Amino acid sequence: MPVPSDAEISALIAPHLALEGPLLPILHDIQARFGHVPDRAQPLIAEALNISKAEVHGVVSFYHDFREVPAGRHVVKICRAEACQAMGGAALAEQTLARLGIGWHGTTANGAVTVEPVYCLGLCACAPAAMVDDKVVGRVDAARMDALLREVGA
Repeated sequence: MPVPSDAEISALIAPHLALEGPLLPILHDIQARFGHVPDRAQPLIAEALNISKAEVHGVVSFYHDFREVPAGRHVVKICRAEACQAMGGAALAEQTLARLGIGWHGTTANGAVTVEPVYCLGLCACAPAAMVDDKVVGRVDAARMDALLREVGA
């Protein structure tokens, strides 16, 4: 994807300037449009909101849902909360990352899958849980994860 222009970014910022607390809505719109929050956007946001670039970067890096680089075509989120950990979630995560040859927030070489941690999907009774794109899946073991990854081309 080509680098977005300042004009494209500014057009996404402008509608939010009259809001109280516009930073998060701006970041969500930018990520929805570009698939991530490009480095180029952060100083433009800071200038428009009269805040420091460090404040913008702090928010982007704090919230796990914001990305500074584009994700793969599919995003697999693995629950890291206590219930899932108690039911084998840590081993599932390690196996998945090792199988794909990436770390957390990494994307497979073919661009098919990005793996991210998430801290509760609300399926505690069906732990361990994962989410593939917008589909939540419970009782995920290594075999089920392999099947899910094959479905998305990993």
